[in-house]
Amino acid sequence: LSYFRGLLGAREMRILILGLDGAGKTTILYKLQVGEVVTTIPTIGFNVEQVTYKNLKFQVWDLGGQT
Repeated sequence: LSYFRGLLGAREMRILILGLDGAGKTTILYKLQVGEVVTTIPTIGFNVEQVTYKNLKFQVWDLGGQT
């Protein structure tokens, strides 16, 4: 990951999570953000969250499977 840090600096990247209903997209998003598995309900529409890892910032879009 140090390769990406040097390549990207402190830029913000966007990540789009797509998948089937009930595949765990929202679970993965919140595991990345808070570091633990949280109870979720089916996503209608989308979730957008900021995830920071070291000096990298990611804007993560979780698009609901029912959308």
